[in-house]
Amino acid sequence: MDMKPRISVLTLGVRDLERALSFYRDGLGLPTEGIVGREFAHGAVAFFDLTGGLKLAIWKQDDISHDSGLPKQPVSSTAFTIGHNVLHRAEVDETMAAAQRAGARIVKNAQDTFYGGYAGYFCDLDGHLWEVVWNPEMPPADG
Repeated sequence: MDMKPRISVLTLGVRDLERALSFYRDGLGLPTEGIVGREFAHGAVAFFDLTGGLKLAIWKQDDISHDSGLPKQPVSSTAFTIGHNVLHRAEVDETMAAAQRAGARIVKNAQDTFYGGYAGYFCDLDGHLWEVVWNPEMPPADG
C-alpha cells in the first residue's frame, strides 16, 4: 500500500504554549479556538486553521517528548522551513513586520529572489524558521 499525500496537521513543539498562542493568534492573526485538551495530562494544544484544510498545531515540546517517547531535543532552525506564500509583494513586508512586532527574530530581511520573487525569513519565539514568499509564478491557491 502506498502512503497517500494528505498531510493535515503540522505540529510545532514550543516551550511556552500561552506565549506561542499569543504570537500566532495575536501577532500573526491566525484563526484559532485557543488551547484545548487541558483536561488531559500532556494534552494541551492549540490548532490554527490554514488554507486547504491544513492545520498548524502548537504543543509543548515536553508533551511531544512524553507522547512519542523520544528525548527532548533543541529546535534546529535549519532542519526545515515553513513557507508562507502571499498574493502581493507588499504582503511580504507587512507579514515580516507583524512577526517582528510579535517578537519574531528577523533572520533575513525581505529581498528579491533569484527566481523573480521576493522573500524573507523570520524565526518564531521557539526558533522555527518561516519564509514569507511572494512568487509571481506560484501564487497561493486561495488567491
